[in-house]
Amino acid sequence: MQTMMYDANRKSVGVAYLLWFFLGYLGGHRFYTGRAASAGAMVILTLLGIAFSVIGVGFIMLLGVSAWAIVDAFLIPGWIRSINMELAAKLTGGDLPQ
Repeated sequence: MQTMMYDANRKSVGVAYLLWFFLGYLGGHRFYTGRAASAGAMVILTLLGIAFSVIGVGFIMLLGVSAWAIVDAFLIPGWIRSINMELAAKLTGGDLPQ
């Protein structure tokens, strides 16, 4: 039963990278990994960047979001590993390994 619950609720690195690739500028990968506040910040910065690109300032915001998304590409595997380890510990009633 625990294995079925784990398989049903675990996160996938592949899915996270697909979301990063197609929706990275909108924080899709961050929503997937439970980082809704920072994902919302990415959405806001992206939309403001697009809106203000008419006057040139928005390109700086878009550049910042792009850099943020590139850094996230290197963080995704660790996030997924951490989420899945917490899920396994929760399902087994044990503590996280040190």
